[in-house]
Amino acid sequence: MADFKTHITTSTVLGIGYGVGANHWYGLPWESCVLAGALCSVSGMLPDLDSDTGSPLKESLAFGSAVVSMMLMQRFQDPSVTRETMVLAGVIGYIGIRFGLGWILKYFTVHRGMFHSLPACLIAAEIAFLIATGDLNIRLYKSAGVVLGFMSHLILDELWSFDLMHARIKSSFGTAIKLTGDSTVSNVFTYATLALLSVVTFNDQIWVNSPPQTQQLHNIATSIMQRVTTQR
Repeated sequence: MADFKTHITTSTVLGIGYGVGANHWYGLPWESCVLAGALCSVSGMLPDLDSDTGSPLKESLAFGSAVVSMMLMQRFQDPSVTRETMVLAGVIGYIGIRFGLGWILKYFTVHRGMFHSLPACLIAAEIAFLIATGDLNIRLYKSAGVVLGFMSHLILDELWSFDLMHARIKSSFGTAIKLTGDSTVSNVFTYATLALLSVVTFNDQIWVNSPPQTQQLHNIATSIMQRVTTQR
C-alpha cells in the first residue's frame, strides 16, 4: 500500500489545485478555497485513522482536530453566541477528537477495515457539510473537497496493490474501495452512522432556501432514503 508521505503529498497537491482552481475559474471566496483545500489535504489521511500506531494515526488526529475545531468556531459565529462560547466549542472539539477519538480508534478498529470504504467517505463528507459554514454551494464545495482527498487515499491504496515488477496482484487488492468489510458489527455500525447522518444532512435548514432545481434533487434523494429506511 502507499505510504504516509505519498498519501499526504497527493492529497495536499490535489487540495492546492482544488482551491486555486475554484478561486480562479469560479470566483469562490479565497477563504473558502483555502479551507476546502485544507480539508482535501487532511482527508487524504482519514482512512488511516484505523492504524493502531505511527504517523498516520498521530498526524491524522492532529490535523483533523485542528481543522474541525476551526470549522466549529466558524459554525458558531452568530450575534447571540459569545466569543468565549466559540472558543470553548473549538477547544472541546479539539480535545474530543485528538484524545477521545484517538483512544477509541486505537482499541476498537482494525487497519483496512471500514475506514477504507465508500460509506466511510460519504460519512466524512456529510460531517464536513454539517459543520461547514456558507451558502449551499460553498458547503457542498467544502464537503466535495473531503471526498476528493479521501478518495485519493483509497485509489492510491488500490493502485499499490498492482505489483508491476513481478506481474502480480497483491492480496490487498479490493480492501480499500469497498462497500462492506469482514466484520458484521463494523458494517452495521458504519451504515447506521451513514443513515443517521444522511437524515440530519437532508433535513438541514440550508435546503429550504436552495434553488428550485436543487430542491427537486433534494426531494428525490430524500424520497429514496425514506424508501430504503422503510424497507429495512
